Amino acid sequence: MAIREIRTLPDPILRKKCKAVPKVDDDIRSLLADMAETMYASPNGAGLAANQVGVLKRLVVLDMGQGLIQLVNPRIVHREGKQEVLEGCLSLPGRWGKVVRPKIVTVEALDQNGAPLRLVGTGDLAKCFCHEIDHLDGILFCDRVIQWVAME
Repeated sequence: MAIREIRTLPDPILRKKCKAVPKVDDDIRSLLADMAETMYASPNGAGLAANQVGVLKRLVVLDMGQGLIQLVNPRIVHREGKQEVLEGCLSLPGRWGKVVRPKIVTVEALDQNGAPLRLVGTGDLAKCFCHEIDHLDGILFCDRVIQWVAME
């Protein structure tokens, strides 16, 4: 495992769409492990998408305090309700803003072993799923901010 450099704006890789992973293998598992180590080593790190470490693959890791979730080719298949949430991003250090996200999302993906997953996230987990999956499509939270917030 290794801590990788987190790309920050204006790095153009953050605006590129990530490609689907055709097969979950040891290289993918190693990359997911590196991403998790990088996320945990970062202050305020709750999630990380592969393009944030310079890799254009549809991979996400996140941990909202209930354990590590590793997702391969995640996609949101259902959204419900709305919530106004505060977000920040490791690729926009020091910036915080209010964003409208769904209250509940259902995500389908593969796990780190290639097994299918169907996860339901509510509240902060729904927010994190949306934020990280947006990254895979080249969308950053600053594109969705309704109000910037000064944090001390």
